[in-house]
Amino acid sequence: MGNAYPKLHNAMWPGLVGKGEDSEPPISLDTMLDLTEKAEVNGEKFAGVDLFLADPHTSIDASDDDIKALADNVGGRGLVVGSAVAPVWPPVGGGSAMGSADERKKFVQNVEKACRIVSKLRDLGVRPYGVVRIDSAASPDDWAKDPAGNTRLIAQTFREACDVAAGYGERLAAEGEICWGGMHSWKHMVELLEATDRPNVIGFQADMAHTLLYTMGYNAPEHRLLPDGYDWQDRSKLDEALKTVTDALRPWTIDFHVAQNDGTVKGMGSHDKTGRHCMVTDPGGKLDITHHAGFWLRDGDGNPTRAFRHMCWDGCMFPNEDMMKQQTWNDVLGAMIKVRDAHGWS
Repeated sequence: MGNAYPKLHNAMWPGLVGKGEDSEPPISLDTMLDLTEKAEVNGEKFAGVDLFLADPHTSIDASDDDIKALADNVGGRGLVVGSAVAPVWPPVGGGSAMGSADERKKFVQNVEKACRIVSKLRDLGVRPYGVVRIDSAASPDDWAKDPAGNTRLIAQTFREACDVAAGYGERLAAEGEICWGGMHSWKHMVELLEATDRPNVIGFQADMAHTLLYTMGYNAPEHRLLPDGYDWQDRSKLDEALKTVTDALRPWTIDFHVAQNDGTVKGMGSHDKTGRHCMVTDPGGKLDITHHAGFWLRDGDGNPTRAFRHMCWDGCMFPNEDMMKQQTWNDVLGAMIKVRDAHGWS
């Protein structure tokens, strides 16, 4: 048996993100739980799941009875809940963090509803750790109309959300992703966290597929770290670029997604173009998953950071055909075990 931590979780939102009327049908929460529960590699299984608090999986307005049923469903499978995504975007009842007063109010309200749900799951004994995930719910194009002013507004909204989260004993993690304004480059992400100035409540959620895109300067070419026409066979330049990103953001990182990326962007359904998650076994994957996960899991001196008690696999926008194959999730679990055993702790 290898290291005990971080615990290994599977994300439920790939059943929803990028799915819908103009894409593929959503995959139900029960189906995603089934696939996670059945995954096994040499007798090891997933310890838990991370949730998306939006219909048709889990309503942000879930009743106490709904939350109890969810706890029974997850716990009855021998799983726990870790982190959860708050539905802060306008299509699911939230609002832009740099929008009108009403939009920003909706953003904070949905963060509060998310904190209520996850704190009840904690009280019910099925959520031993984890954070609430947010982003700016705004586009880089809109942000670019007034970079300084919009970053100030997002930081103000995030501080209000931090006040709410702290009241529930929760922490927030802002997901760095190229499709979110003010968070679309590694430098802007650091600037926003510093402007929010609530380090004990808010941190960074690193997803390996998205942070790779930071090095390539998508949506922020001025912060590109890999040269134009970069030869992916030269691993030293990639390591150097990822070291720059992780050195800047690792001190803020409190939630972590293991993922693979082929160096391109993808959008599906209503989801804007962002880092293309690809299968563990994809020959086009640009990351050495085990090696590069260590950039986040170990500090500058090579010691495990122990900054989070679980890590999650994010398979956003995988085709349904692949998601319904049990082997997909066995492969994912196998990759995560390698990461934990290489960089975790007991």
